[in-house]
Amino acid sequence: MQGGKKTVLVINGPNLNLLGTREPHLYGHETLQDVEIAGQKQAKELNANVTFFQSNWEGAIVDKIQEARTNGTDGIVINPGGFTHTSVAIRDALLAVSIPFIELHVSNIHAREEWRHHSYFSDKAKAIIVGCGAAGYGYAIEHVAKKFPERP
Repeated sequence: MQGGKKTVLVINGPNLNLLGTREPHLYGHETLQDVEIAGQKQAKELNANVTFFQSNWEGAIVDKIQEARTNGTDGIVINPGGFTHTSVAIRDALLAVSIPFIELHVSNIHAREEWRHHSYFSDKAKAIIVGCGAAGYGYAIEHVAKKFPERP
């Protein structure tokens, strides 16, 4: 909790800075900025804090997860992008901080190439949101704000 409000950290991995312009037939036309603006509006309605972070660098994501351990974050929403299928380091960071998290994918990774079907995060996530487009971020933020327990 921060300032008496449930606190959500939303992490976006590689190439999500191109949301809205990269393969819009798969990922839609909403930009990451659109997602962040909607998330901040939603946070006000839920009386919550939401922080967004995007990086194309694995180590920066690990650092951000580790910071969350002591800054009052109650839950993490992570769209790991391509790191979904490759990053033991991000998985280990999520497990090390013991903060519950939701795995999120804008597209349905299970309806795409077979190599996208495996996730290093799914077996540890409290929930998985797949294939709902940018609206998935709203579902995830609401779930954390309403259902995740406050952390001490």
